Amino acid sequence: MNNDPELNGKYLGSISQDFVVISDTLKEASYQIRKNDFSEHPIFPISKFELPIGQLLIAKEELATNWNYNASFLDEFVQREIVSPEKVEQFKINYKDPDEFCCLFVVDDDFTNFVYIPYPED
Repeated sequence: MNNDPELNGKYLGSISQDFVVISDTLKEASYQIRKNDFSEHPIFPISKFELPIGQLLIAKEELATNWNYNASFLDEFVQREIVSPEKVEQFKINYKDPDEFCCLFVVDDDFTNFVYIPYPED
């Protein structure tokens, strides 16, 4: 697995296509995670295969999406050593407003990275 800092067109198109369908669900899940004090930093791991991170929120077969969407948050990423404890503050500084942006953790064969996608305006 290589980390690529740029989200190439292959991923951008496929994620954007899904996002039109599932953005409301992810936005509501983000709100619920924050409202129920699980975390101020919701993260949605996505992959085309089953991931052991977070809880499955939307299986790609459910809504005919390209990706499976899980729900998680920063603490789990620290516990699993995906974000190192010494990088937590930097992560929080870089984390975008969860009311405006969805924090995806994209995992695929040749790409693994955090990606922020703006929610569509109402």
